[in-house]
Amino acid sequence: MRRGRLPWALLAVLVLAQICYPLTGGATRAGLTVATVVLGWLLSVGHALLSRGTRTALALVAVATGGGFAIEALGVATGFPFGSYDYSGELGPKLAGVPLIIPLAWTWMAWPAWLAAVRLTGSRPGRIALAAVGLAAWDLFLDPQMVAEGYWRWRDATPALPGLPGIPVSNYLGWLLFAVLLMTALRPLAGPAVDRADGRDAPMFALYLWTYASSVLAHAVFLRLPASALWGAAGMAVAAVPLAVTLLRARRDGAGRGAAQPAPRVDAPA
Repeated sequence: MRRGRLPWALLAVLVLAQICYPLTGGATRAGLTVATVVLGWLLSVGHALLSRGTRTALALVAVATGGGFAIEALGVATGFPFGSYDYSGELGPKLAGVPLIIPLAWTWMAWPAWLAAVRLTGSRPGRIALAAVGLAAWDLFLDPQMVAEGYWRWRDATPALPGLPGIPVSNYLGWLLFAVLLMTALRPLAGPAVDRADGRDAPMFALYLWTYASSVLAHAVFLRLPASALWGAAGMAVAAVPLAVTLLRARRDGAGRGAAQPAPRVDAPA
């Protein structure tokens, strides 16, 4: 398999696993959740390695996976910055009270959120802000879904967003805080290669837009979580909608330029 096709292949398997999610339940659903997170981690880290090199992949793992574990361990131990919560035992083995797959989830969505921001703005502060919001807004889908499944619970869930009981507002603020720290650290550690987006990043853009659209549909229809469908749709739209519009315009403009090219001249034989 050509290296450029590997991210697309992993994305296809990930999409299939997510389609199967609402069709399962119990231990099967928990196992599928773990498998999906592992696939997402492999997809993002693999893409970073193939498209930007070893330095970028290691930086992504260090700040998103390593940093994700550190912030989660701090949260479980102290309640800062997310609020007081506990993980159940359904997501596999734990270390310091944190299931080992949880830091992988941070990595899974951090990379496409960063690349989407790079595609949308050339301002470094703007990229950090947009990437942080693009990552943190995903939790408007994730936390209600996982809490409904019983994968973790909050000791004090007040105050909560309207329609999203059981999850304190502090959780979303904590996500945003760590997302800002993560995106701020990623660029200097990963190097200048992450300051540019190009055609190699199409699988990551597809991943981000698929996550947005499929989450809205799943929460609204299959998971019966209409409030999180609305909150998530509004939150992730900050990055997802401009990204979709930008990609559609680029595709249209590219097709237009191709159509405007004159046909090659063919001289009649003498």
